[in-house]
Amino acid sequence: MAVLGALPPDVLCRPIREADWEGVVDCLCRGFPERDRSYWTQALTRLSQRPAVADFPQYGLALEKAGRIVGVVLTLYTRYRGQEGDEIRCNLSSWSVDAESRPYGAKLVTTILKQRDVTYTNISPAPATLKANWALGFRPFSTGQFAFLPALNSVPRSYRVLEVRPDLAEMAMLPDSERYILSEHSALGCLSLICICDGVAFPFVLMPRRILRGLVPCYQVIYCRSLEDLSRCAGAMGRFLLRSGILLCVVDAKEPIAGLFGRYRHNSGLKYFKGPRPPSLGDLTFTELVVFGP
Repeated sequence: MAVLGALPPDVLCRPIREADWEGVVDCLCRGFPERDRSYWTQALTRLSQRPAVADFPQYGLALEKAGRIVGVVLTLYTRYRGQEGDEIRCNLSSWSVDAESRPYGAKLVTTILKQRDVTYTNISPAPATLKANWALGFRPFSTGQFAFLPALNSVPRSYRVLEVRPDLAEMAMLPDSERYILSEHSALGCLSLICICDGVAFPFVLMPRRILRGLVPCYQVIYCRSLEDLSRCAGAMGRFLLRSGILLCVVDAKEPIAGLFGRYRHNSGLKYFKGPRPPSLGDLTFTELVVFGP
């Protein structure tokens, strides 16, 4: 049974500091033995390079017992600026607690979840934590994934697809918030594209991945304004992606997507949220998938 109240005198729940990195990496390696130390060191390094958001933790929270890190949850806070005002999201990631301290593990998450104006996401829940997710108030915003072949869509003559670069003049056709998303994700190794049709620019971010036990290369949709925009521009993007030899794309969905040729897999890649506003389908910006890597 998880303990949600006061912790024992020798157990402390506190923000992670840079001085904790070695102990945090040790704890994460114990919890996720399939990952090596370099993965977690890169994750913390990239978190240190992210802009601070208000007074929220830069890295996440740690459970400390007798001077030793025995539990960790990493947090990726991002401020989104939109027409309806600022929105803050927090992607919870890499919840790991040593076996002897698991009665206190829920304290890590409940401490973070106190801010009611923040939207929290969990995009890679372990099967064993699904009941805990529901108990904490998380609900799915994506119940499956849709794998599709964009090159099979037709391409209107007026469509153009451009890869984002710093001197690309067409970036001026997008609002500041989307220019920031495209440039930041390009720097993180994603493919940022602008599809232009009849004077209108549609932004997209795709992340290279390998699925089916690493045998099949594909692109994961990290950002699009809507699934309708994705369907509208799929043919043009598909022709563009053929240059790299990749035919397959994957996007989060709740059902098959009209206008796209592919297959919907229910209960694949479940993703959860808690808070005032769920992320839209096709929006995984600044989450662990991008910042830490698949």
